[in-house]
Amino acid sequence: MINILKFDNELKDLVLLMTRNTWDYHSNPKVSEEQIIDAYHKGWYQEDRETFWIEKENKKIGLIIIHDITDTIPSFDIRLDSWARGKGIGTKAVKWLTDYIFGLPDKIRIEAYTRSDNLAMRKTFSKAGYVKEGYLRNAWENIDGTVSDSICYGYIRSDWENNEITPIKLNELPF
Repeated sequence: MINILKFDNELKDLVLLMTRNTWDYHSNPKVSEEQIIDAYHKGWYQEDRETFWIEKENKKIGLIIIHDITDTIPSFDIRLDSWARGKGIGTKAVKWLTDYIFGLPDKIRIEAYTRSDNLAMRKTFSKAGYVKEGYLRNAWENIDGTVSDSICYGYIRSDWENNEITPIKLNELPF
């Protein structure tokens, strides 16, 4: 069982989680303590965002950052400790996040992006009810100068309310 807790300015725990792991499918896979502290002081985890800890057995094992929380269409980032990956925790956390966002007023959809080669996250989105809506070529810039393809997923409020997945019309027309 996991618990999701509101981030309460625990900078030490944030630095520990972010620096003891590599984030291979993020633009900067190995962040430094200085980068995390600088981002924190510049408001990265607070300004127009909500940040939550993912906890298991009273241990902080991950982080959820909801971006554009004041917008009707927020997006998010999820990070899990390396030992917690591949155990279904990400899917549970994304389902919690979806319920949380659609429990807020005026949210009409959630958007999520991942690199095309991040198969674990793609599976997580699918298991959590997100619909693959687009393949974006050369859309993910990496800190080392390379560019990766990206996949766009979405979840709409009416699907969440009706517990269904409506098909997209991506190939309805040939152009």
